[in-house]
Amino acid sequence: MTDQLDPARPGRKRSEEARQAILAAALELTAEAGYARLTIDGIAARSGAGKQTIYRWWPSKDDVLLEAGAGEADLHVPIPDEGSYRADLRAFLTASFALGRRRQLTDVLRALMARAQIDDAFGQRFRTAFLQRRRDALAVILDRAQARGELPAGVPAGTIADIVFGVIWYRLLATGQALDNKLADELTTVLAGPPSGSGEPALHASRRKRT
Repeated sequence: MTDQLDPARPGRKRSEEARQAILAAALELTAEAGYARLTIDGIAARSGAGKQTIYRWWPSKDDVLLEAGAGEADLHVPIPDEGSYRADLRAFLTASFALGRRRQLTDVLRALMARAQIDDAFGQRFRTAFLQRRRDALAVILDRAQARGELPAGVPAGTIADIVFGVIWYRLLATGQALDNKLADELTTVLAGPPSGSGEPALHASRRKRT
């Protein structure tokens, strides 16, 4: 049997290239001029795509930025398997905090979170396409830890996720304090206990006493 070219493939490739160019343009323009000055016209001019093409894929500039931001998070925050809950969690936090120090992305996220508070329809899309997507990524680590019996007793996985992302958003939106490796270490210790040999956290100790 001879190989045949898929006639649809070149079109799909061009569409994906155009899509990525639009997403990149939206992030670049927001970094250069700010969210308030970002327009679909500007994105079209920078990316080389037509306005109709952009509106066919996204209903607003906020949705272009939403997909761009979610894609950046997926790319730069992997779901590690380091062999233990503590190591996995710290790797996830370290990567998440490194992304949270990128001004280009944090300015976008602040703008989108603000928009989500005043636009119910966009707020739902933001919760689904970004917030839940990040929780789902962390859930892979938490589910793995649960299967290993490593999660602290009496603390649901959902509460751990609330703490992790609550810290991130509180610092991004409210205090402006650094998301640094020191904080990653501190939060890892709170949620998973200190490194082996440095003492046993009360939650883990109490679980062992009951077993």
